[in-house]
Amino acid sequence: MLLDSYNKPTVIVVAGPTASGKTTMALALAKKYNTSIISADSRQCYQELNIGVAKPSVSELLSAQHYFINSHSIQNPVDAVIFEQYALCAVQNIFKNNNVAILCGGTGLYIKVFCEGIDDIPKTPADLRTKLMADYDTLGIEYLQTTLAVVDPDFIAQTTELENPARLMRALEVKLHTGKSITSFREGIKKQRDFDMIKLGIDLPREHLYNNINVRVDQMMHDGLLDEVQSLQDFKHLSALQTVGYAELFDYLSGSCSLQYAVDKIKQHTRNYAKRQLTWFRKDTSIHWIQKPNSSLSTLQ
Repeated sequence: MLLDSYNKPTVIVVAGPTASGKTTMALALAKKYNTSIISADSRQCYQELNIGVAKPSVSELLSAQHYFINSHSIQNPVDAVIFEQYALCAVQNIFKNNNVAILCGGTGLYIKVFCEGIDDIPKTPADLRTKLMADYDTLGIEYLQTTLAVVDPDFIAQTTELENPARLMRALEVKLHTGKSITSFREGIKKQRDFDMIKLGIDLPREHLYNNINVRVDQMMHDGLLDEVQSLQDFKHLSALQTVGYAELFDYLSGSCSLQYAVDKIKQHTRNYAKRQLTWFRKDTSIHWIQKPNSSLSTLQ
């Protein structure tokens, strides 16, 4: 896994579940190679979201140039197609001055489209999306989940983002419009990139990972997550805010549960998400798994 053996510019991909230490490892690699980091996180790109998405601290952001963090507004939703275009432009910009770039994140789909490209999925009528959004606003995410489980079980079996309403609505509208599962449009033909890639995955012991998650959620609450969520109540209908850490506290603020219940649910849903992330990443046989991230940096020369 020596960088000296690569003839092309190289992207080091740092993947893994939430709270596994990806940011720390990416920053160490950026320092080692004096390079920049492209985030592959579907929520850290939003300027208005900070504490609840575990965005790098101000000092961490200053220690290395970051792309796709604070780059968009929640009122201009981002998807995998937008990310692919953005990230490919960013990596070429980095390669103007450095042969190494770091891609770091836990959104498996974003990492996949960066590395392999994305299939051309049919467009759907705007009125269909409007109806699905209205159904979602009225009936909640459970409606999207249960409907997809009936009409598109293949998608449900393959997705890691059952709590992401934007992904669920996209899958449902494709199924309803075309009669085919969105998975059937994934041809599996990988695009050839003009750079090499090394994929590193962080795989902590389950007990260690879950403890990290619980500690992180408690720290988020201490740092003011509730105030952050409260300041965003006027935007809670946006897809960017239908995510773990925000949805549960919106429920608390609406009076439908206690604060402790909401915090416990954040921890539970984050653990569930981490399991789905690991399931996704373990399907990628090109990932080199690391149990002790900090001690493994020396293997990259």
